[in-house]
Amino acid sequence: MQPDTEHTQCSSQNGYRICETALGFFERYLTLWVSLCVAGGILLGKVAPGLAHYLDALALKIDGAPVVSIPIALCLFFMMYPIMVKIDFAEVVKAGKSIKPVGLTLFVNWAIKPFTMFAIAYVFLGILFRSFIGADAVDMVQIPFGLDLAVGSEYGAGRVVMSAAGVPMLAYPLWRSYLAGCILLGIAPCTAMVLVWGYLAKGNDGHTLVMVAINSLVMLILYGVLGGFLLRVGKLPVPWEALLFSMSIYVALPLVAGYFSRKVIIWRKGETWFKEKFLHLLTPVTISALLVTLVLLFSFKGEMILSNPLTILWIAIPIFIQTNVIFWLTYGLAKAMKLPYRDAAPSAMIGASNHFEVAIATAAMLYGLSSGAALATVVGVLIEVPVMLMLVRICLKTQSRFPKSAGE
Repeated sequence: MQPDTEHTQCSSQNGYRICETALGFFERYLTLWVSLCVAGGILLGKVAPGLAHYLDALALKIDGAPVVSIPIALCLFFMMYPIMVKIDFAEVVKAGKSIKPVGLTLFVNWAIKPFTMFAIAYVFLGILFRSFIGADAVDMVQIPFGLDLAVGSEYGAGRVVMSAAGVPMLAYPLWRSYLAGCILLGIAPCTAMVLVWGYLAKGNDGHTLVMVAINSLVMLILYGVLGGFLLRVGKLPVPWEALLFSMSIYVALPLVAGYFSRKVIIWRKGETWFKEKFLHLLTPVTISALLVTLVLLFSFKGEMILSNPLTILWIAIPIFIQTNVIFWLTYGLAKAMKLPYRDAAPSAMIGASNHFEVAIATAAMLYGLSSGAALATVVGVLIEVPVMLMLVRICLKTQSRFPKSAGE
């Protein structure tokens, strides 16, 4: 994702060339677009409540149970494909030249971040904010694909009940559903917008691209493993079949499609055309697909948000704290390891940001688009841009504290 470079101002400070580059049009106003979709989705739920339910009902079914919502699957594929086609996996071979920054990033992303997200979200949602959310409030989520549960049976902290529509559903404490969304966010390291954050922070683009490629591959294995483990610890549904299916549909499929289409396009049209023409056309696709998905999601959740408008705040606070904890931890470790600024900044950015596209897709498939888990993943989108821009400014102001190159 190449940011718009129309408005770039550079200056020299303490021997460093510092440039502030504007985000592209869609990225620059992402928080505004998301906010408008929240309002639009809530309005849609009020004006035409049957439309969103009809679209969500257009699903592939196994044994009569909906497994994949076709409209949502299409939206989510177009969220992921533009991200995957930008990855040059040939860059992975260069990772051997940067063992320290790559090792630091992998360690924080997969050995620390998922567990701090779980702990922080549990403390805030399950203890501090539980009474505000509603100690007895429940969330009706779909029984995930692969689970065959009878009405009245217990599963984790939930119980199978018959909904008003005559469909068996899992009744779960609402705060635990929000916890599930936070977990899915915490185990999804960013492989899209982080290209923008690293660029704006004047980091090492090569290191960022390498980590995007490596994280995309590692996610195929560890996302399901860590997700299943932490969901089980949180007494939440752990549908392994659905987790694996979700990774296949929303990560593996666009990853494979992106890899082969990239090779074919570059072979036919050349790398210059691919980067300057093709990628330019794809720039708004991911954001547009994301926004359509959000309209549908909030059309389900509008009533709950209007009745409890502070819901977004209760979810946002632990996500905000987690983002800052991981950023400062990684940035501090990079400083202790004497990494040059150009490697330290993107390492911290990759750890702090989340792959909210995958998190939304997985939450929607596992628990339904109308679930609290799906809503929690969307809150990650709401705060991503302003928080990450704040961290970019911190990096730019502190870069003189790091060595300019390795070995200094």
